[in-house]
Amino acid sequence: MPLRLPGRPHRHDVLIAAGGLLGGLTLWFLGLTGGRPIDGFPEPLTLVALAVMAGAELLRRTAPRTALAVGVLALALDLSTGTLIATVVMFTDLVYAAVLYGSPAAARRVPRAAELFTVVVTLLSLALLRKPEALLIGVAAALLTITPAWTGVGIRRYRDSARAARLEAERTALLAELDRREAVGAERARMARELHDMVANHLSAIAIHSTAALSIGEPKAAADALAVIRANSVQGLAEMRRLIGLLRDAGGEQEPAAAPRLDALDALIEQARTNGAGSGLRFALLDERAPGPLPAPVELAAYRIVQESLTNALKHAAPGEVSVRLGRAGDGPLEVCVTSRFGDRPGPRAPGSGAGLVGMRERVALLDGEFEAGPVTTDDGYETEGGKAWRVRAVLPLDERGSQ
Repeated sequence: MPLRLPGRPHRHDVLIAAGGLLGGLTLWFLGLTGGRPIDGFPEPLTLVALAVMAGAELLRRTAPRTALAVGVLALALDLSTGTLIATVVMFTDLVYAAVLYGSPAAARRVPRAAELFTVVVTLLSLALLRKPEALLIGVAAALLTITPAWTGVGIRRYRDSARAARLEAERTALLAELDRREAVGAERARMARELHDMVANHLSAIAIHSTAALSIGEPKAAADALAVIRANSVQGLAEMRRLIGLLRDAGGEQEPAAAPRLDALDALIEQARTNGAGSGLRFALLDERAPGPLPAPVELAAYRIVQESLTNALKHAAPGEVSVRLGRAGDGPLEVCVTSRFGDRPGPRAPGSGAGLVGMRERVALLDGEFEAGPVTTDDGYETEGGKAWRVRAVLPLDERGSQ
């Protein structure tokens, strides 16, 4: 395993090391040492211990365990050659840094080692000196080791708590932003569905009849087409104004506009008859619902599904009957089925983008219902394209979710 060298010293560590070294040299030249050297240890070695301790300070952040090990040796040399208070103070800082900047294991072990060291020094002092004053040596050992170690523990816990609180705040802010984006996306999807369902029918009729008015040469037929275009234009503008008013007055004092209900299907079918009069389409409504009220979300979804299905029939259906059937047995779900001829037809057709089917599917999914749309083989008079018809079928449950 390759040896990892410590990184570049932190700027603050360089200042601490330089300050400790200059302070120790000042004390040395003033003769302010803490005691006499042990026999065999020249007094100038105190400066060596000071220099080594200052060098260890450079590693207090980048290699705190190495710095503490070097500091222990330097302190032992300092105590043997005449103590400098600057060397001792720098050692306490190394104990503090080992707890604060070291690994979690070091943060646990250094305080335990400091406590054990203090106890051993105190007991040895009492055993050797046999005087109460020996307790002062234990106090000094505690000040050198236990006090900086537990100071580092307290500050480390505070920093860890602050970091955890900051991360929690960032996580909460991120979740709030994700919720906001999801809410904005859901609201935009809802607005897109409402706008498409309200306006697409009128615009499709306008496109079909304007193309017919341009392609035929009969003045009466062109006048009828222009009348239908004007009626749909006026209705489309009214729907747009209502939607824009709702958006502008959101949260205001105005009462929200009433949502369309299934009682208005007769008017919707009549409007479809008018718009599809020149395309050979006939429209029929068969209401087989059991008596009883329906939740407003279910009625709105059913109305919009029928509306969009009729719009698609005006755009794409072959000449023939377009049947709308509503069914509900007892307390069961509401079934909506719109069937039209599947095949080519003469005359103008309006282009489609597929957004209508997407909107219908989303409405049914919000109510946990079932939705299917596509060509089917029938035996009820749809002979075009090999007996195929285009059928839109939705099953809308009337549970608690549908009542929201």
